[in-house]
Amino acid sequence: MKKGRVDRTALKGVTQMTKEEFVKYQEGMNAQWPLPDYMQGVKGHTQYKDETYQIVTRWTADTPIAYRPHAKAPGSKSHLRYEQYSKATTVGEALNLGSYPVDWCWDYERGFIKVLGGPIRDEPLDISKGEESQVTDVDRAINTWYIRELAKMLGMKVSDVSGSAGWGESVHIRALRLLAQKEAKECLETADAEGRAITDDDVLLTLKRWPFFRNPWRKNVMQEGKTWVFSDTLGLLRDRQGDVHLTASTRRYPQVTELLARWLTDRLPKEVKSFAFTSMNVNCNYAAMLHRDNGNFGPSFIKAFGDFSGGQLQYWPEDAGGDLKDLQKDGSVSMDLQKNLVLFNGNCAHAVEDFTGSRYSIVYFTVGCHAAIEQKDREQLQKLGFPYPSSDADPFELLRRPRGKAAVGGAPGKEHGSCPAYRTFEAATLHDNCQQRPRSAEEVRKITEERVQPENARSFYRTDQRRVRKGYDTPAASEASTKDDEANIDFY
Repeated sequence: MKKGRVDRTALKGVTQMTKEEFVKYQEGMNAQWPLPDYMQGVKGHTQYKDETYQIVTRWTADTPIAYRPHAKAPGSKSHLRYEQYSKATTVGEALNLGSYPVDWCWDYERGFIKVLGGPIRDEPLDISKGEESQVTDVDRAINTWYIRELAKMLGMKVSDVSGSAGWGESVHIRALRLLAQKEAKECLETADAEGRAITDDDVLLTLKRWPFFRNPWRKNVMQEGKTWVFSDTLGLLRDRQGDVHLTASTRRYPQVTELLARWLTDRLPKEVKSFAFTSMNVNCNYAAMLHRDNGNFGPSFIKAFGDFSGGQLQYWPEDAGGDLKDLQKDGSVSMDLQKNLVLFNGNCAHAVEDFTGSRYSIVYFTVGCHAAIEQKDREQLQKLGFPYPSSDADPFELLRRPRGKAAVGGAPGKEHGSCPAYRTFEAATLHDNCQQRPRSAEEVRKITEERVQPENARSFYRTDQRRVRKGYDTPAASEASTKDDEANIDFY
């Protein structure tokens, strides 16, 4: 079938089905081939749902599918195409028979396609990071189409998206993160105008949009046999060279950072209003093995988001060190992070229980080297809404020291303080802590103008850039980067 307009007379000449036959074929079909639940009974348009993108971009050439028989009315080019490609039993066959990702979205939202099983990817394939010999025509078709769709949503050309990507970012990741940044900025402006708190739904939308790096450095949380986890750090970090700075993602996508930080500050309970933090670990779909964070200053807040079951935080509040293998089960507590905001000591042993579904979590914490930050970075974080700790802050102001194995079950002594070892807050009740008023359009405009602006440098922490930051050299210094620099930039 040729692309472009086709004369209707020519179409009638090759159409073999009558309208009467078509009507008969439709009897009982709506019940057998319902719309996806998320469509809520309404057929889609050419602006497809996020859920549709999430489903279709995970298909492979071998994903088994079935098409609703004779779903499109005769007398149109789409009917002839559909009659041809609907014979397919896999996505690969559908592509070979003349359908494309845009057809799959259209047909899926109308209940014309059923997925009959696997294989289905856990995440969309970024072909720039795949093994060329393993990339199929379906992978290329989905990847090319999806990047164009994302660029269209951003109002940008694909070449502009590609040209602005940072070290370690593919076009695919750059486009999705720009979209997350755009939507986070819009969400913040709406919340400012309405005088409301950032909601769980606002956070979940941002986390679903955000494409996570495969982080190989957090080895202490990885289950046996794993070599990476989906985890990013926003805010402050000490990198593998000992340099303390804002992560590249914080500088490129400041409103994503601001939105996630504001979710917490909008609802901090009055008992812990003095809680401060420098950083956020943002995690996706992994159950952290038993570990200690080692190096955090003071307590951390943690909250989980998403549609999942299980995934409780297993926490040993009196753990003061030693071999993790010696920990006793009866010394732990289990906390539901889906329903509760939890303040805990990350330097004590903790783990995440197994779960099913889609689970995201955010850990708000302070790095031990927080006092070594440069003043301009501190000011940047404060503009992003981080309540930055003072250099003489007391790490045990809100939670006492762990008593250690020998003191489990005993009363807290003077040396441990009178604070609890952890605190839990019912998340559903905390939105009432947001005391803001609606703003006028002019006020919102001024707030928006004063927000931290995205930086689009390809890298921030090459060797020459580090020397300039530390005053060791001038911008005319050598631009050569070591492999270790680039590896560091990839993940931070």
